[in-house]
Amino acid sequence: MEPKLIDHLFRHHSGKMVSVLTRIFGLQHLDIIEDAIQDTFIKASLSWRKEQPEYPEAWLKKAAKNRVLDIFRTLKAQKNNSLHITQGTDAIAINELFLDSEIEDAQLRMIFTACHPKLDARDRISFALKTVSGFSIKEISSALLTKEETVKKRLLRARKAIKSAHLQFNIPQGKDLQERLDSVLEVLYLIFNEGFHSNTKDQLIREDLCGEALRLCQLLLNHQQTQLPECYALFALFCFHSARLEAKTNVNNEVQDLKQQDRSLWHVPLIELGNTMMFKAVETEYFSCYHYEAAIAAEHLKAKTFEATNWNKILQWYQALYRLQPMASHLLTMAVISMQTKDYKTANAYLKQLKPEELEQRAYLYYAAKADYYAETDNFDEALLQIDLALNTVTNTLEKAYLLKKKSIWLSCIN
Repeated sequence: MEPKLIDHLFRHHSGKMVSVLTRIFGLQHLDIIEDAIQDTFIKASLSWRKEQPEYPEAWLKKAAKNRVLDIFRTLKAQKNNSLHITQGTDAIAINELFLDSEIEDAQLRMIFTACHPKLDARDRISFALKTVSGFSIKEISSALLTKEETVKKRLLRARKAIKSAHLQFNIPQGKDLQERLDSVLEVLYLIFNEGFHSNTKDQLIREDLCGEALRLCQLLLNHQQTQLPECYALFALFCFHSARLEAKTNVNNEVQDLKQQDRSLWHVPLIELGNTMMFKAVETEYFSCYHYEAAIAAEHLKAKTFEATNWNKILQWYQALYRLQPMASHLLTMAVISMQTKDYKTANAYLKQLKPEELEQRAYLYYAAKADYYAETDNFDEALLQIDLALNTVTNTLEKAYLLKKKSIWLSCIN
């Protein structure tokens, strides 16, 4: 069997197996469980070199069930026969816990555990990608532009926090649900955003991260307790952004901004699914930040051409979003929108409120926006100074090439 297929199966099934086994044995045995699942996939990769099973997924499920019994016997011996299956599953047959509905329930419990507010905010996304999504430490390191050793420390810290806080492997109820859900949605948003606009050096898009965020959000919508307006809004946002993924680069792997994108490549079924989700999302009196972001994304998709974009409507949504969530990135975007409407005075006022360090790894976007402002107002000397600052801080090679192309155009304007 191809190594890529093994990797694919591990990615998509290890999180499921870890979640089910954690439901059976409890969070205190998470390390043993993850090692057991890793061992199962290693054995599969060796066994399948000779002969691939007709149904690989069924094979893995059966192997995981057998590992349940192995772990149970090991833990029982360690605890002098005092171990009992936890979380009230005594009366549920192990086979039943591997039904699709039970697997989804276990994964949802794991999502809420991985994104618990008692875990350090920096650790949640790494822990979620590892335990729920099956990403390796190397993959997490690459996705988050973080050293592998740092990822290991974050995972260790998260496990320690789970044990010290005696967290329960459950789906929160009542008043606790909203606070816990806010944390979950934030983590899913960050996962998707890293995929949609990757910080990795040679990739602009990480479709695996976008797809995983969509899958995890779908789990929320499949569960009655979490079929809430903000969940529908976030899923709609993911659909709208995913619809444009193919158009973000051209055949030469060059960055295409909204003005340059081939709109015939936008994926209509995803747009329609996003619209359906938005109809459900707006059945509420309170709009979350995800509602406003989805409304903005939808507005871009409505425009048949870049010139037909309703910039005033988009600015209105951004202003509402900024009131709810005053962030530097929103101010920067409002400056860019004001330039689209030729309101350079307002654009400059927004830019003056910003400091590049507020945008952290995206500081180059501030310099690029200032460069556009000066170019639009015919100050090409200053535009070139700002574009050089952007080039010095951007890490992605595709975006650097995009900025260099813009710089060459402005140099020709001077010469």
